[in-house]
Amino acid sequence: MRESRTRSKTFRPYDQDTLLLMPPSVRDWVPADSLAAFINDLVNELDLAPFLAAHDEPRGMPPYHPALMLKVLLYGYATGVTSSPKLEGRLASDVGFMFLAGQAIPDHMTISSFRRRHLAAFGALFLQVLRLSQQAGLVKLGRVAIDGTKLKANASKHKAMSYARMTEREAQLAAQVAAILAEAEAVDAAEDAEFGDARGDELPPELRTREGRLAKIREAKAALEQAARERTGNADAVPDPKAQRNFTDPASKIMVSKPDGWVQGYTVGAVVDDTAQVIAATAVTAETTDTRSLPALIDQVTANTGRPPRRVLADAGYASDDNFAALQDRGIDAYIALGRDRHGATPPPPPRGRIPASLSRRERMGRKLRTKQGRAHYARRKAIVEPVFGQIKEARGFRRFSLRGLEQVQAEWLLVAAVHNLGKLFTSGRAGRVLRGPAIEGRLVLGGAFA
Repeated sequence: MRESRTRSKTFRPYDQDTLLLMPPSVRDWVPADSLAAFINDLVNELDLAPFLAAHDEPRGMPPYHPALMLKVLLYGYATGVTSSPKLEGRLASDVGFMFLAGQAIPDHMTISSFRRRHLAAFGALFLQVLRLSQQAGLVKLGRVAIDGTKLKANASKHKAMSYARMTEREAQLAAQVAAILAEAEAVDAAEDAEFGDARGDELPPELRTREGRLAKIREAKAALEQAARERTGNADAVPDPKAQRNFTDPASKIMVSKPDGWVQGYTVGAVVDDTAQVIAATAVTAETTDTRSLPALIDQVTANTGRPPRRVLADAGYASDDNFAALQDRGIDAYIALGRDRHGATPPPPPRGRIPASLSRRERMGRKLRTKQGRAHYARRKAIVEPVFGQIKEARGFRRFSLRGLEQVQAEWLLVAAVHNLGKLFTSGRAGRVLRGPAIEGRLVLGGAFA
């Protein structure tokens, strides 16, 4: 019965061996209003001099063009594909990647090498995308919010050791190495007496392993001691027994992340504009708190955009007399929380009358936040900056750096921030104001990965 019904039904032709009369173009498979087409046109409009400058050597095989490699990286980070092996796989299977690479398939080592080679150029890329966003009217600096988040390092927290534990293990390993050496010398002497003179310079495998561990621990211990001397200015300073150093990425630190608990990572700070959630300034540090980063981030906004923000919103993590003074000196209207409001608590009544001259900076800030205007401004903070980290971590899946070392992760984060900003430009529908590519001019933009 089933067989007769199938025979009576007409289907569309289905032949997996159908020949194409004309060679296909991958470009025809990429919609003009897609993210891949946007990135293609964007990179074609960018100044690639910082990337080209790294390829001035005359020898060796010709490298892939930086435009190709940059398009692949940008599209990868925009769609949540950041590892080099996965990018190589997508180049052979994903039409968007195939189009951007012109169907070339750089291997994962080439992709990784390109990313490491052009660390300095990612800063210039971030600035170019930010300024394009500014020209498109997405950055107005009337009100910005600043916040920080923790991102995991490319290292396990279990590969870290405290100074106290290093001291203990150093003594243990040194004793074990000495014992093995003594035993090896005794064996050599006995063998020489029985078999004659031998080379006697062979080291047992256990000794090589222990010596390597001992050298690593001594190197990390010396680094902690040097850091303690530099921090205190005292040549005899000793590190805190709990001070830790990671053997995989020594620049990273153990720190608390709200969703993940204790992580081995870095602190990322960002200043986000209220208009379209564009990142106007950003930095990565190995500090476990955000407090000291505020003045430098505000100055970076001015350097990046040509003018300072008018108003700054920040949570209690940035509350300090130094920060209050820094923003006041720069003529910026600041709203910085002094602590966390208890959920459901009734807010205190707004202040009345003149501001007493005897109030400290902290007291003045608290009074300002209790005004109706202060509450209205500060209420915007979460909606401006917190979704940015959510979009980066959740929508695009960037929760862990691929590179190691502070300089390297700073550069990788600038790449991530540039991708975030180009996403805002993509979804705004305003890219045609600053770019004139065929896939950009006068089009309606789809949300894609940046919705």
